[in-house]
Amino acid sequence: MRPRSRKWLWLAVSSVCLAIGLFYAACIGWIFALRWINPPATSVQIQRRIEAFIRHRRYQKRYVFVPLNRISPNLQHAVIAAEDGRFFEHHGFDWAEMEKVLERDVERRKLGRGASTITQQLVKNTFLTTERSFVRKGIEFTLVPVVEAVLTKKRILELYLNVIEWGPGVYGAEAAAEFYYHQHAAALGREESARLAAIIPAPLHRKLNRMNDYTAVILARMAATGW
Repeated sequence: MRPRSRKWLWLAVSSVCLAIGLFYAACIGWIFALRWINPPATSVQIQRRIEAFIRHRRYQKRYVFVPLNRISPNLQHAVIAAEDGRFFEHHGFDWAEMEKVLERDVERRKLGRGASTITQQLVKNTFLTTERSFVRKGIEFTLVPVVEAVLTKKRILELYLNVIEWGPGVYGAEAAAEFYYHQHAAALGREESARLAAIIPAPLHRKLNRMNDYTAVILARMAATGW
């Protein structure tokens, strides 16, 4: 390789390494800030706004951050039962659930929905996008331990319930409760909460009134754990 080519290669590699370093520094700094600061926006919210602009679609953002004590315990329990039953037991990754999902995928010879924990989903929503890729998963896996080390479980759950997508332009429990039920998140009942939890995996496509079977499953899980 010629000296000139080596120089350009070194500059390219250095630039990439610097960009990665700055990205991680920014993410880690923001994770520490999230101990006290409620996020004004997330990467997924920005992604949806850009998508709407590119496709020339109307976009109205509904996002109201509320403390955990203003989110019904019914919704908290329903979301944990639906998305991450061992949330308070693991340290960011549910290895047992991952093993089950991998075994199912091998049997079906098809990649299905992953076993992402609430912490993993929080990282995705806050710093990444909804696009599936090995790069996204790699970044997610490196940031999850930082989130678990810096934030309490209560704060992780509070952030998650406030930033996740619950419909087109609908983010967080308060906005979802007002959009779907015309009431505050604190007033949500068991079935209302289970229905909201049922649409989390595909909030842009699933409809509350069509989720009867999965809602029943979530209610059964809640009952089985004493909720």
